[in-house]
Amino acid sequence: MDTAPASRAGSPGEVFRAFLKLGLTAFGGPIAHLGYFRDELVVRRKWLDEAAYADLVALCQFLPGPASSQVGFALGLWRGGPLGALAAWAAFTLPSAIVLLVFAMAAAALDGALAQGVLHGLKLVAVAVVAQAVWGMARSLTPDRSRASIAVLAIAAVVLLPGAIGQLLAIAIGVAGGLWLCRDLPIPHSSAVHFPVSQRAGWIALGLFAALLVGLPVLAILLDNHGVALFDGFFRAGALVFGGGHVVLPLLEAETVTRGWLTPDAFIAGYGATQAMPGPLFTFAAYLGAASGPVPNGVLGAAIALIAIFAPGFLLLIGTLPFWNSLRRRPLAQAGMRGANAAVVGILGAALYDPVFTSAVLSPLDFALATAGFVALVAWKAPPWVVVVALASTGAVVGVLA
Repeated sequence: MDTAPASRAGSPGEVFRAFLKLGLTAFGGPIAHLGYFRDELVVRRKWLDEAAYADLVALCQFLPGPASSQVGFALGLWRGGPLGALAAWAAFTLPSAIVLLVFAMAAAALDGALAQGVLHGLKLVAVAVVAQAVWGMARSLTPDRSRASIAVLAIAAVVLLPGAIGQLLAIAIGVAGGLWLCRDLPIPHSSAVHFPVSQRAGWIALGLFAALLVGLPVLAILLDNHGVALFDGFFRAGALVFGGGHVVLPLLEAETVTRGWLTPDAFIAGYGATQAMPGPLFTFAAYLGAASGPVPNGVLGAAIALIAIFAPGFLLLIGTLPFWNSLRRRPLAQAGMRGANAAVVGILGAALYDPVFTSAVLSPLDFALATAGFVALVAWKAPPWVVVVALASTGAVVGVLA
């Protein structure tokens, strides 16, 4: 049965105001963001009904990319057309991106025991948060022996072939394993939903996505330009994020730290700071683009990285919207995605060890603090920003006393 919006007509300005409120207050990660969107836009503003919203969430979780930002982009498109989609993205993303840009530019000047203690505390936050992500994703995405085995093979791939090549191989193993082992699992049922995107526009978006994914690495080599290389690295990372925003961590580490653009300590500290921000986790790209060593960095580097990391997910979303109602009924598509999701559990598990754990946990006290942060998140359901403040403060105290 087709669903219809409660009220589709709107303006980009209305969309911007609604999502600016969410961009300033939506703490807690992608799953929490989807709850905020439902409360504000489905229940309170009645932009669309529950069935249409559930189907949209299913589509964005099926695609690579930042699921909550893709849902927000699609809701802006639904309500205000193309300008509404851009307004939704800007309002939801820029508040935390601007704060992280300022943090990146200030972090280089931080020195002394107090500042170093805060930065070390932020690295311990990253240990707790990534451990929580691995724990939660393993329970939901690898619930049986087949998918758990795919996750182990993915770990082996990224350990034996460090960097982007190992991660691509791991995802390929996941898709192949899913097609082989996950074909008989039931396909979740959802209702149909239609967006104002033509099939022609969908094909153009998919063609542009493929052209950029293939052409950017070649262009970066031919031009030997860091700006193009920066866009290429972040575009590729955004194109390969299956299963949740935290999976972008190992992809970005391979594109920045492995290339020598950023030190491991600066990378992990920035990731810890990102946990205190509202809005999408992908705003971490603004920090990385600003803090990276070669020019362009600073404000221009942040803008390049931020646009590049979101672009593939949005292109895939636009490209898939006209075909989603037929695609979701294909068992092989669902099986391949189950395998890919299992593989990203392995990729993130490997990243939990290196670089997150190895660069942050340097003493028994560090291990105890990181474990306390993990327990606070998992058992006490503490908001991430509370853990950020607690561990950064503790790190500052320990740094001064030491």
